[in-house]
Amino acid sequence: MKQVVQNYKSGELALLDVEVPACKPGGVLVRTAYSLISTGTEMMKVSEASLSLVGKAKARPDQVAKVMQSVATNGLSATYRKAMNKLDSYTPLGYSLCGVVEEVGPGIDDVAVGDLVACAGNEHALHAELNWVPKNLYSKVPDGVDPRHAAFGTVGAIAMQGVRQGEPQIGDIALVIGLGLIGQLVVQLLVASGVRVVGVDPDPARCAIAEQLGALNCGDPGSGVIDTAVAELSSGHGVDQVYLAAGGSTNEPVELAAKLSRDRGRVIDIGKCSLNLPWNAYYEKELDVRFSRSYGPGRYDPEYELEGRDYPIGQVRWTERRNLECVVDLMGRGRLDVEPLISYVSDFSDAVETYRKLNEGELKAVAVLFEYDKRPAGPAEQAVTAVSVPKPSAVRAAPKPGGVRIGFIGAGNYASSMLLPHLAEMEKVDLAEVVTTSALSGANAKRKFGFGRATTDLDTMLEDSSIDAVFIVTRHSSHAELTRRALLAGKAVFVEKPLALSEKELEIVLGAIEESGNDRLQVGFNRRFAPLLNESVLHFGPRIGPASVRYLVNAGQLDANSWYNQADSEGSRFAGEGGHFIDTVSWLLGADPVSVYATATPGHQDLQILLRYPDGSTASIAYTTSGAASFPKETIDITTDGKVLKFDDFARASVFGRKKWASSRIPKGRDKGQAAEVEAFVNALTTGVAMPVSVDSLVATTLATLAVNRSLETGAPVRIGLG
Repeated sequence: MKQVVQNYKSGELALLDVEVPACKPGGVLVRTAYSLISTGTEMMKVSEASLSLVGKAKARPDQVAKVMQSVATNGLSATYRKAMNKLDSYTPLGYSLCGVVEEVGPGIDDVAVGDLVACAGNEHALHAELNWVPKNLYSKVPDGVDPRHAAFGTVGAIAMQGVRQGEPQIGDIALVIGLGLIGQLVVQLLVASGVRVVGVDPDPARCAIAEQLGALNCGDPGSGVIDTAVAELSSGHGVDQVYLAAGGSTNEPVELAAKLSRDRGRVIDIGKCSLNLPWNAYYEKELDVRFSRSYGPGRYDPEYELEGRDYPIGQVRWTERRNLECVVDLMGRGRLDVEPLISYVSDFSDAVETYRKLNEGELKAVAVLFEYDKRPAGPAEQAVTAVSVPKPSAVRAAPKPGGVRIGFIGAGNYASSMLLPHLAEMEKVDLAEVVTTSALSGANAKRKFGFGRATTDLDTMLEDSSIDAVFIVTRHSSHAELTRRALLAGKAVFVEKPLALSEKELEIVLGAIEESGNDRLQVGFNRRFAPLLNESVLHFGPRIGPASVRYLVNAGQLDANSWYNQADSEGSRFAGEGGHFIDTVSWLLGADPVSVYATATPGHQDLQILLRYPDGSTASIAYTTSGAASFPKETIDITTDGKVLKFDDFARASVFGRKKWASSRIPKGRDKGQAAEVEAFVNALTTGVAMPVSVDSLVATTLATLAVNRSLETGAPVRIGLG
């Protein structure tokens, strides 16, 4: 099996092949579904490992003291060999996960094979495909709790133990210093206990999340906003408890705690921060300083953790395991919401790269999950046939700085109104030939747009080596085959949506890419190029946490004679145009969907589609045909990090948050991005740069569109698989 390990001497991280642990008595063997990276504890360890020996010594003076004691006892040479051996060894990472019981050891009767459990322990809940977990370090997950959420069980127990140490009462006022992963959980647990919470963190995005989760006011410690909020809430007396959930070497947290605490208040240290207590400040208020030891009573006790000897509930009400059980119970009852904390979900196979991104600051995150291979697939989530995205030849088509000669297949209403007018105005475009089934249609296109030649002979155009690119703007059922032929002929291809109407058709296209080495492909997903949408996203700014997207498509009724109604040959209406909306959402979220769930009204007239993304973001697309024609066709709302983007039908947009923005009240027209879309395609051909949208993304969007029908048929979510 695979497991994440680190060499503390060299700092090397690896995904190592190790033996599967035996299922010993008193525990269970668990196959991991999700494991949580502690962006505090684990990343501190990862960062320390990259330091020099001197740097490691400075970071861990406690270990240096042990080494010096060993030198005094065992001598320098023996101590050196022992220390180097320990440093130059692989050590595990991880301590919080959720998985499925694969085997039950002797003496266990509270869970069975197939049960979902949350697991704890830095020796038993590791970033590994399989873990043996003793009885007191797992808890059965209640029905309805998302396995991703249950993977937070251990860090939730750490936060809960800290809150218990504070002994909050209903109506108390609490200050949480540090709004990282633990701090965010402390905020929620306090709010659930009836406590009024104020939070401190220099990161405005984390402050926004905490306020979203129930904190009354959050801000930078030096802004003065928090001082004012505490004074108003407490009538000038100060807070009842301060929870230190911050890290680092600065002494500011303990100084702030003393400043904002009431007389005889409590200060609880949960994180690992500097504790150089200012004596006068703590003495004058007679502050009660408490430490919270990890997940709760039982931690570090081998008889409790390894031998399963529980403490009597009458003597120790809340143990390590009972805290874990309480956390997943709160999740099941909707009182603890960790979804807003999930910044990123990484495939376990990319573990090393994920740690690198976190360590180098490339990935900013509150919480990161590893997702493991699910096998076998359960009945609740069926996998779309995995389609391998071929890796074409590394030889890229040469740029054509002098211009490109373009051939068109189809010259109907959409081509003539939305694509050809823009192409006809481009200096570097030569409209060489148009192919239509109707000679009159071709003649009209030649006259209106200046094509050099109009014909009904497709083969002649594909065989013409002087034509660089082909636009395919025909009926849906012909797209995949025409794309295949054009790619094999060495042409760059712009094909209107959809790329394919079935997985088999998609395989045909990908087979042509693999055979020819030609990946110069673009699908007409134009909305991501819309100027107003791009301007809105710029004002909305980057996001840190997962987002919630709501996309309403008021598609309206079709004319009874429309060929869109020919579902048997042309696919469903959503299969034909749904890729537009899925692609737009994926572009907005910067990722491709991992699962699709769809439901519909009778006759599949109105659809509700839920997309899930790797970082925990979700998007709902309501595709309706029963609405009023006078209502806008497309409206989008994006919510994340304490801000909202509202986008109204490519005419108006606004951003709500710490900074507000609104587009002009006088719309410039509904530009859905076709001009910018074809310009980007032509630019890729003339300069030789990559196509505007990767083949991987085109495939993911196509699979997600096709998965809608699969989900409607099965009534279950469909996982999107890319081979």
